[in-house]
Amino acid sequence: MDAQVLGISVDSVPTLKAFAEKLGGISYPLLADFHPKGAVASKYGVYLDDQGFTARATIVVGKDGIVKWVKVNDLGQQRSDDEIVEAIRQTCG
Repeated sequence: MDAQVLGISVDSVPTLKAFAEKLGGISYPLLADFHPKGAVASKYGVYLDDQGFTARATIVVGKDGIVKWVKVNDLGQQRSDDEIVEAIRQTCG
């Protein structure tokens, strides 16, 4: 689908590295939004200032740099790969 997956977290690089290793590796880049904490997430409106971390959000950004789709899940709720793929097809395909 000519899409790039990125994981972005307010955790530090060493923490993200340990997280990926614990899972046995991750096939996409993990980026640290660590300092200033949540700066990137804030620009997308998903940083929860009062809690000090980001919402569990999936954001599809088109090649034009414009946000095409946003889905925020509850912290314990699993993301739907099918829903994300459909969002990419509908908004960027």
